[in-house]
Amino acid sequence: MTVSSISFQNNDYLGSDFSCEGKDFSPEIHWKFQGKAETYALICEDPDAPGGTFIHWVVYNIPGAYVNLAEGFPKSGEPDAIIQGRNDFGETGYNGPCPPKGKIHHYVFTVYALDTRINEKGHTAAELKKAMKGHVMGSASVTGLYKR
Repeated sequence: MTVSSISFQNNDYLGSDFSCEGKDFSPEIHWKFQGKAETYALICEDPDAPGGTFIHWVVYNIPGAYVNLAEGFPKSGEPDAIIQGRNDFGETGYNGPCPPKGKIHHYVFTVYALDTRINEKGHTAAELKKAMKGHVMGSASVTGLYKR
């Protein structure tokens, strides 16, 4: 499985439009999976946050026919039964980088290919990871950087 983005290159900087300093749009994320997934899930994490890993985006039940999430994916009114969970800002949908000033942070966008749908709504990343256990057929990540 591979994951990449037209919004940024792997291990390169995210533009300010994808951060709290800009429009706070989600970047485009696309993937290739050789198998046949029932659904996909996506989690964006910042492992460099001062209090430990900070979750910026949780998305699941992305239909198996999908190959990407478009830039600026809506925070509500999810198409095709896609569900967005709660991030560590306490909100649903994407909230971009907003790290303390001075240090580079890594934003890891991981896509999971699943053999099932996840029935419950509003999962946090931890709850989603628990629900996905035993159903992950593959996963891959793309990492963006951000510094204020």
